[in-house]
Amino acid sequence: MSIPFLDLSRQHKELASVLNASLERTLARGVYILGPEVEAFETEWAKFSSASSAAGVASGTDALALALIASGAVRPEHDDEVITSPLTAGYSVLAIKNAGGVPVFADIDPQALTLDPDPVRQAITPRTRAIMPVHLYGQLADMPAIKQIAKRHGLTVIEDAAQAHGATREFESGDSVPHAAAFSFYPTKNLGAIGDAGAAVSNDTTLIDRVKILRQGGHEPALQGSVPGRNSRLDEIQASILRVKLGYLDDWNERRRAIARRYNDAFKNTSLSLPEESKERRHVYHIYAVRSDRRDALQSHLRLRGIETMIHYPFLVHRQPLFRQAGSGNLPVAEREAKRILSLPLYPQLRDDEIQEVIDAVLEFEES
Repeated sequence: MSIPFLDLSRQHKELASVLNASLERTLARGVYILGPEVEAFETEWAKFSSASSAAGVASGTDALALALIASGAVRPEHDDEVITSPLTAGYSVLAIKNAGGVPVFADIDPQALTLDPDPVRQAITPRTRAIMPVHLYGQLADMPAIKQIAKRHGLTVIEDAAQAHGATREFESGDSVPHAAAFSFYPTKNLGAIGDAGAAVSNDTTLIDRVKILRQGGHEPALQGSVPGRNSRLDEIQASILRVKLGYLDDWNERRRAIARRYNDAFKNTSLSLPEESKERRHVYHIYAVRSDRRDALQSHLRLRGIETMIHYPFLVHRQPLFRQAGSGNLPVAEREAKRILSLPLYPQLRDDEIQEVIDAVLEFEES
């Protein structure tokens, strides 16, 4: 049996009739950029995310960059520092660079693999302006602790929520910490478009209004400002697709959680370190990542059994030349755990027999 890590064609087949109807409606309307589909999706996504408002943009990377700029956390030519995680996709940190900021890396929690609040405190300098926690693999970072640090030091919090669609989150009414979250709708995400797309959400409507101006960088309102904007507009086709899929997201997330429970039950007596769900932080399992001291051998074994796996992420961001900063080399937890991580197939359309095949192959390896 050949088991792909992810097969998006299964999702398309599942929704073909409703997706085609949505596309036909959108095409027939003749409005293709920032029209009624985008406006409706922004309203629906803000509600789903427990936020007051949302702004659709062209990608998750732009959502992060524009939120950093719109919040005032990153200013042109000020070398403003943004603390973030070294264990993430490079696009997270690229957004900081694109906004004009300086990424600073803090170590991660050894179990959750998200930003550890204690190293964040130690990374703060007089130039620190924001903290950008990455909600890795589908579970939120320790937001109460991070927001407490931000409040104490007068910092902005911009969440990288690209992998956390539907994870438990509460935007506080009258939040004293400048605060927004940015999402990617890249096709592989829990809620994925059929191309690139992203959105920023916040209870700060002024911040979201600024994002909407900045995404229209070629229009007069943006050019009247002091900060250059972007050409980063969510198109109607992607918004129409996302609106359809949003209606299925809760069910898909529950299927992800059910598969994760099945894996956890099967692997609980093995040598693998398994993902754990905090009672306060609902996990939506964008990625099911185990950790093994024999990671490379396990991956080879599964490959021979026809099971595709991936490593999220093979290169820590602070080791990449584009993002390397002085003083960011001492991150022992991230360095250790990055060598152990392996992502197993997990997506809503994964069949029960395929799940069992993955389980059997892993247990066979553990017994060898």
